[in-house]
Amino acid sequence: MQNQTDMPTGATSPVISGLVSTIIPVYNRVEMLRQAVGSVLAQSYRPIEIIIVDDGSTDATGAEADKLAGQHPDEIRVLHIDNGGAGLAREAGRKAARGEFIQYLDSDDLLLPEKFSVQVAALNEHPECGIAYGYTRLIDIDGNILKAPYKWTDRPFDTLFPALLVDRWWNTHTPLFRRSVCDAVGPWSGMRMSEDWEYEARIAALGVKLVHCPQFLSDTRQHSADRITAGSSTFAHCRDMTRLVASLYVGAMKAGVDIDCPEMKHFSRWAFLEARRAGVAGLAGEAKACFDIAVRAAGAPDKTLRLYGLMARFLGWRLAGRITGLLERLLGRGPGAQTQELSWSDNG
Repeated sequence: MQNQTDMPTGATSPVISGLVSTIIPVYNRVEMLRQAVGSVLAQSYRPIEIIIVDDGSTDATGAEADKLAGQHPDEIRVLHIDNGGAGLAREAGRKAARGEFIQYLDSDDLLLPEKFSVQVAALNEHPECGIAYGYTRLIDIDGNILKAPYKWTDRPFDTLFPALLVDRWWNTHTPLFRRSVCDAVGPWSGMRMSEDWEYEARIAALGVKLVHCPQFLSDTRQHSADRITAGSSTFAHCRDMTRLVASLYVGAMKAGVDIDCPEMKHFSRWAFLEARRAGVAGLAGEAKACFDIAVRAAGAPDKTLRLYGLMARFLGWRLAGRITGLLERLLGRGPGAQTQELSWSDNG
């Protein structure tokens, strides 16, 4: 067992060729942890290592993690850290990982047995690619399939952008990363909401190439249990979303995304929505930051944005957000005609 104090700061462990490191952050999920770990141990591929990061659990989860490590000492290690959210837990695991390939797996989700075999082979066949991904299914707690494929995981994309501007179109466990990609992108953030989307925006900014594996390789479980990111306040949520919006926009510009593409138009409308939410929450700085990004992402002058900017200037961000929300409800208007379907919608 390794505690947080044993971890090197900013450093990563030496790389073992061919090894797949699976990093599982967990908080108060004894049974789900067993099942998630079991899905990794059931992989047809070897060599593997599993790094369980107990994110300050207050129940028997930490003890269960240690028990699993005792049963599989050659393949499982455990880190016990203070509660900081999924992002910081993944970062602790990333630093400890020794694999040439990195798999992130939330403790409530599952891998299918051929995932590593298929994705490692795909990356070996495509040395120009840094990420392999396949189909993901949505299942319930009893294993019944609710949607397959889930999100846009059946679509072959060459890069994360521009689709990442519309939605996070896969799940945390969908991709398998080369270690070199995870080292290049830098650390996970301490955001409590959408930290995975923000992480992937920075990966997308690097222009990392994707290889698509057209078969089902992982499961997302729909359940009512508390998630590791639960409990964020409205203020914290708005701050995290502002950081996400900024990361997506900066990343898209670095990656050379066309400002006039439909995905960018969608993103502009979404950034505008987040500006209004932040304004209503009384976070003027976050509201202005999201609004400025919405204006830049819109490209051509937008009458709605100009009007809102004037309202915010003279009435303040909070009142401008409330008035705009009221008008939309009265007129029955949505976020905008240029807004696209999200990948998780029934029509996605």
